Parts: sequence; structure tokens; C-alpha cells
Amino acid sequence: MNQTFYDLIYLCRCAVNGTVPLKDRTDQMDLEQLYTAAKYHTLTGITACALESAGIHNDKFRTAKEKASRKNIFLDAERKKLFSFCEENGIWYMPLKGSVLKELYPDFSMRQMADNDILFDAGYQQKIKEYFESNGYHTVSCGKGNHDVYEKPPVLNFEMHTSLFGKSHDTKWHEYYEDVKKRLVKDCDNSYGYHFSDEDFYIYIITHEYKHYSNSGTGIRSLLDCYVYLKAKQVTLNWTYIEAECKKLGISAFEKQSRGLAGKVFGNSNSELSDEDKIMLERYLNSGTYGTLKQSIEKSMEKFAEKTGSRSKLRYIMNRLFPGSDFFEANYNPLFRHRIFLPAGWIYRIFRSAVISRKRIMNELKIVLNEK
Repeated sequence: MNQTFYDLIYLCRCAVNGTVPLKDRTDQMDLEQLYTAAKYHTLTGITACALESAGIHNDKFRTAKEKASRKNIFLDAERKKLFSFCEENGIWYMPLKGSVLKELYPDFSMRQMADNDILFDAGYQQKIKEYFESNGYHTVSCGKGNHDVYEKPPVLNFEMHTSLFGKSHDTKWHEYYEDVKKRLVKDCDNSYGYHFSDEDFYIYIITHEYKHYSNSGTGIRSLLDCYVYLKAKQVTLNWTYIEAECKKLGISAFEKQSRGLAGKVFGNSNSELSDEDKIMLERYLNSGTYGTLKQSIEKSMEKFAEKTGSRSKLRYIMNRLFPGSDFFEANYNPLFRHRIFLPAGWIYRIFRSAVISRKRIMNELKIVLNEK
């Protein structure tokens, strides 16, 4: 881990714990490299807050913080409008992840958001689509996978979840959350809004974090979210329940290690990192906010080898070109899952990818061919 990452972690620790960074530390920091690292992990806002508390005002960090704050305001306002629509039309809904977590940070601008993640009644999928399109949003995807995506330039982005995990994710997760509404708690200040209990919210964000961590990877913002949530809630959490549910989901080992690492890295203790902690932290740091293509492909190749018993690169490439019906059911028009239409699905996907994702395809091919 290079010095810049140490500096980034230190400043985040100071910000969430309300301490002023030491001048001896900040004087030694390379602000250009620090900005690059913070941007890679979507932590420019919180880093700016820490630097400002130490009397350091940098134009790049100030601008990034202001943009993040404005985006949070826009997303909050649009989310409020959507919820009003849901209330008027009898559609149950629940905000997820960042929109909940950001309220637990010491300052509004510390937790940057990329989008609004909302779980809603899947029976109203078409009505929700009509709502967004009538409000100037572009439908990026609808009816593919477990969430629909709507965007409106320059910064508005909604991921509307019909379920928390799709069939393409871990079977245990899909089954555990399949009847998700029975796990929800009714809001007391509206008619159709819901939320998780504190324990179930933590279980969900850890499961979601592990989904990314174990595939393409996820950055230290996820680890910081874990620390901030536990700092706010730990005293009241029912750990017997949490541990039992994590066991059902197959994430017990990850939950314990990531929780311990979050406390060591962002807490005020002087706990030493174990070798396992260092390996885990390195993965967080190297992944950036949304993981890397290389890690995603390596994991995909690993899963293919486990499923087929073959490590042939040619077989893997052919499987990527001509996937089975389950792939189309999860990611494309379900019509393609039928045997008679499968060849049409292959042709459609190949031509579509050649137009939209040519660069990604070439990068994936290079990674596969260079993999040892």
C-alpha cells in the first residue's frame, strides 16, 4: 500500500471521527496524488472535509465537494418526487444503500452518491417506467435483470429494483430475499414506504458488498460505510440474529473479517493488521469504487472452470459468445431463452455488443488470452 492510500485512509478516519488531521501529516501529503486516489474511490467529498478542517483549501477538492453536494440535493429532491408519486398510486417502495447511509455521516457532503437505488412493487414496473419517461428521463434498461435504470442529464440516475438479487446472483441470496416484503418494516410517517430493521439493513449492505467484493471488487468506500453504520448502530444491534442470518447467506466469514478490518482501519485504535487483513485491504484499495474489469473476468473464468471442469480459454470464449438460455433470461429479452430463438439471441447480442461495447470486448479478450 503506497503512502497516498495511507493518507486517504487517515483523512477519512479523521473526518468520520470528528478529529482534525495533524499538521505534521498534512504537510507531507501530495494533494495531486491524493485527489486521484480519492476520486478513484469516490471519496473526494469526505477528503475535502478533512482537509478543510485542517485549514487546507484546495480548488480541486473544493469543486468536487460542491458538485457532490449539489448532486445529493438533486437526487434527494427527485427521490422525494418519486415517493410522492408512489404514495398517490399505491405503490410500496423502500430506499436502499447510499440514500440511507449518507444520513449517518457527520456531514451531508461526505457520502457521495452515484444514483438513487429504490426497491419497489414489481407489479407497477410499467407505471414506474411511464413516470420516469414523462419526467424527462431516458430508459437505459427495463425488464432486464433485477433492476431498471433511468437517467436524466447531467447527473440524475435511478436504479429501480424489482428484487434485491436476481437469479444470476448466488442462489441462497435470491431465495433469501425472494419474498422480501415480509422482512420489511412499515414507515410510520407515510402510507406505502418501508424500511429494513437496523439488523436487516446491515445484513443486506454486507451481502451486497460481498457480491461486488467477490467478483469485480469494491473500494474502501464500502468498508467506510460499514464502519460508519456500525459506529451509529452497534450498541443496539442484535448480533445473535445477524450472525445466524449471515450464516444462512453464506457470508459469515466475510462479514466478520470486513467488520474487524473496518474497525482497525477507520477506528481510533492502534490494532495491528493481520496478514489476512492486509490482503483484504489491498483488494479494496486496488478495486476502486466499482471494481476492475480484470478482477471481474478472472472471477468469471474461475466460475466457468468450476462449473465445467475445464480451464480451456477457447471454451470460455465460446461460452461468452454463445451463452445458454439462463443468461438471456437474466440479461436480455426472456424470449431468447427458448431453444428455437437462442440462435437469434446470439446474433443479436454479438452485433449489439460490437456496436456498444467494442472496447470492453477487446479488453476482455486481451485479459483472457494473457491469463496464466
